[in-house]
Amino acid sequence: MADYSQKVTSTFNERMRLNRVRRRKEKLRFRDEFMIIPKWLMGLVGFLYALALGIAIPVNLAQRYNPYGNDMFPPELRDNPVLASFALAGVITLVSIFMATFIFLTAYVNRDAARRGMNAALWTILILIFLPTWGVIGFVIYFLMREPLPYPCPQCSASVSARFNFCPNCKCNLQPSCPQCKREVAELDKFCPFCGTDLAGSSIERIQQAPSPAS
Repeated sequence: MADYSQKVTSTFNERMRLNRVRRRKEKLRFRDEFMIIPKWLMGLVGFLYALALGIAIPVNLAQRYNPYGNDMFPPELRDNPVLASFALAGVITLVSIFMATFIFLTAYVNRDAARRGMNAALWTILILIFLPTWGVIGFVIYFLMREPLPYPCPQCSASVSARFNFCPNCKCNLQPSCPQCKREVAELDKFCPFCGTDLAGSSIERIQQAPSPAS
């Protein structure tokens, strides 16, 4: 039982290592990543921000006619409704930025998980469950555990998931192995992490499925 658990742990750790190596190859730009957030959600957040300002500032300005005074701000701002309105707008803006960050991050995780072949609904629910108690821990777990983006098959250039062992289009073996110990290695490894073989000086084995007679 202990050997089986150790084998499972070793396989999981090796899988995570390969995922980290493949993620380092991804050339992600903030603008491109931000644009996967639904535009309707950006518009909704902007509308709610404008609505909050449109309601709060007129209400604050109307307090100048309140015979009991405006208890919302300290005494130095009560007699200057314009300055108080700017202060109120700043508070609303800070709160809006804080809330919009969580909303956009949740939407990003949902869209990013879908394009990486992960369960988008499950990860979104996990983040929302962790949010009230553990805050951003759900986002941290996702960014550590997320699968690499699909990449082109080295043989036929078809888009394949990082979880695939064989290309569904040409049956190419997508998991290169060390020619010495036959253990799985990553494309960017210069030396085998298991036996130390120089992978740059020797060809990495990429066993390909023999074509069928029909092809």
